[in-house]
Amino acid sequence: MRKIIVLLVASLLFSAPLLSEAFAPKKGDKPCIECHKLDKKTAAEIVNKVVPTGKVLDIKAAPIKGAWLIEVEKDGQRGAILLDYSKKFLIPQVIPIESLGKPAPTRKVDVSKISLENAILYGSATATKKVIVFSDPDCPYCRELHKVMSQIIAKRKDIAFEIILNPLPMHKEAYKKAQAIVCAKSAQLLDDAFSGKTVPEPTCPADKVEQSKALAQSLEFNGTPTLVRDDGLVLSGFLPEDKLIDWIEKKQ
Repeated sequence: MRKIIVLLVASLLFSAPLLSEAFAPKKGDKPCIECHKLDKKTAAEIVNKVVPTGKVLDIKAAPIKGAWLIEVEKDGQRGAILLDYSKKFLIPQVIPIESLGKPAPTRKVDVSKISLENAILYGSATATKKVIVFSDPDCPYCRELHKVMSQIIAKRKDIAFEIILNPLPMHKEAYKKAQAIVCAKSAQLLDDAFSGKTVPEPTCPADKVEQSKALAQSLEFNGTPTLVRDDGLVLSGFLPEDKLIDWIEKKQ
């Protein structure tokens, strides 16, 4: 039985405590959910795109600003989906429902099993610290991470990123963009995609993207961005520049 999952950015809730302070309501603030309304019918139409036949039980204010937490039931299992107020984005990181309110679990994978054949190098080839990043050219949080990575490689020639593109089904244009980038194996096209520029048509078959998607699935990486450190430690979501450097250098 497929388990209902919470779509949540782990870094926002767990990896960067300073952000939770930023999201805390200020004295006198009106609760956001009083101004932003979402009825169950509309919520169900959106939810059913990712959880077919899922039943919406309740809609609450999410634990971060700018989103609803939609409680869902399917096949006797209960969970929740985080949806932003624009109704355009289901925040694309997954953690189990029972993990809410608990520290993020430490997870490691075997780095030797991650093929870099279709990865795009972002940074210096001589960098001594390389981080593998599973990303999606149309993922809003991947876009924020890409800005952070650009800042890091501009300052630190000893840090580089191996980008493996894993376009998510919810982003309809991402697959073709990913295919074009992987075909050209171009960091410049990667920059173009994340900056909103037009990416040219792919020049090779889609099998390279399919290989990357299969790799992500084998590692149970269901969301983007997902980062893997050289010791196999996994980080879901993104961090500010200083925090990400600390994580890469194993200071946290």
